[in-house]
Amino acid sequence: MSGRRALTLAAALALAAAGLTGAAAWATWRGFLDTAVAPSGGRPVTVPVRTGATAREVSQQLAREGVVSSARLFEWFLRFEGAEAAVQAGEHRFERALRPAEVLEELRVAQASDLEVTLLEGWTRMQVVAALAAAGVADGAALDAAFADPAPVRDFDPAARDLEGYLFPDTYRFRPGTAPREVAALLVANFRRRFAEPYAAAVRGSGRPLHEVVTLASIVERETGGASERPQVAGVFLDRLARGMPLQSDPTVIYARERAGTWDGNLTRADLERDDPYNTYTRGGLPPGPIGSPGLAALRAVLEPERTGALYFVSRGDGTHQFSRTLAEHNRAVRRYQLRGRAR
Repeated sequence: MSGRRALTLAAALALAAAGLTGAAAWATWRGFLDTAVAPSGGRPVTVPVRTGATAREVSQQLAREGVVSSARLFEWFLRFEGAEAAVQAGEHRFERALRPAEVLEELRVAQASDLEVTLLEGWTRMQVVAALAAAGVADGAALDAAFADPAPVRDFDPAARDLEGYLFPDTYRFRPGTAPREVAALLVANFRRRFAEPYAAAVRGSGRPLHEVVTLASIVERETGGASERPQVAGVFLDRLARGMPLQSDPTVIYARERAGTWDGNLTRADLERDDPYNTYTRGGLPPGPIGSPGLAALRAVLEPERTGALYFVSRGDGTHQFSRTLAEHNRAVRRYQLRGRAR
């Protein structure tokens, strides 16, 4: 049977069932074939197709998501095209308006599985690029270029130099070959949804611009893995800033070396003395920007700090820190816990 005769018969059967005949039926059928339909809500949708799904099941799924205008007509279209068996199982993504024939072409192509990637708290932009590239999401150089563009955060952080600090830590699912700028937009949108919008009033109440809140939170994130200590670490740094004391945070020095591509895992005295905009031993105040992407707990710690009067802290070597109010107390703690023999 020719394609035209098959489509004509499909139209006759399907439209007769709907009570339409003659010219009205043909016009309805032609309109169905010729009209491109956008997914519901104007947003991309994913339609899962199970192995062995029937033409009716596939058509109903597509109609529910707004990919086709009529499940009945698309079902007949599949059947009389002889395409029911050609539909590939998997998750089919529809992003734009398509005519039925174009929808069918999409269904004929086997879809690759989504790539799941977990981005950890405190990771730098470089680490995020490496993880995404290793997972096959997109090319590393292209991702780095996309993350170097601050445009996605310009509305809420006009001081941002790039997207460092805003690649929100979370578990994401990507299609292989996702456009790097789409990846950047997704990570920033998560930051916006999880922190920038719900905590906007709290950020204003802190008296600091969002840029500074995120920068300080990124330092807090990399200073301690203990959730219970983050508010106190934030309090120490806020009190040091208030007194005009340098932060003297090792992670900022490490970040300076990471940016330079020279970090080898060994922090030396010479590193602490080497001047760099991110070195908070040689420079006062906050560094120019975040040193990684803080998680929600670190961000909240900066907005809700625990200010006990402590101005120093040193690692106990078990994942926790000893906090001190005076330099003398701190020096005793350093000698006790033998943390590199340096005062912070």
